[in-house]
Amino acid sequence: MERKHNLRTLAAEAKACRVCPLWAQATQTVFGEGPDSARIMLVGEQPGDVEDIKGRPFVGPAGHLLDRAMAEAGLARDRTYVTNAVKHFKFVPRGKRRIHQKPNSTEIRACNPWLEQELALVDPALVVAMGATAAQGVFGKAMPIGKNRGRVLEHGGRKVVVTVHPSYLLRLPNEEVKHREYAAFVADLKLATARAG
Repeated sequence: MERKHNLRTLAAEAKACRVCPLWAQATQTVFGEGPDSARIMLVGEQPGDVEDIKGRPFVGPAGHLLDRAMAEAGLARDRTYVTNAVKHFKFVPRGKRRIHQKPNSTEIRACNPWLEQELALVDPALVVAMGATAAQGVFGKAMPIGKNRGRVLEHGGRKVVVTVHPSYLLRLPNEEVKHREYAAFVADLKLATARAG
């Protein structure tokens, strides 16, 4: 895949991607969005149900929680590039609902050239990998979140902060744990903001 000159042409090309089978069930490719001069790039795992329908990253329930956390961390959404490691929604139908399924290593690798080109074009000072799939997409290997969280890592000459995905916070059943984990997530975003320069 040759390098494109801008994000718009890259996004247009990604719409026709058929490298892995995820495109067949998905409504559309959900590419990243944000300024090509962003100092921080947030990388999620994959689009969810709402994102698949609307064609934009982080516009569903996890996206609303992310927006709130970003505001608390002093990180402006319109000055941040947001994307996912995998560009199509992976799910299993269950009645009228579509239940999220974790992308496997083959699917993450298939989407990696898109993420690599986004990184090259935006050239952020710092990347925030949200969730295990995002971390694997950024680093090219499994990176345990608990072991690597709360510090700035280096990969390919770029600063990286590893944290949980906002959808994880939505699934926590206990309010006390949810509050504590949300605060830790905001702290990770504040760390990223401080270290991005």
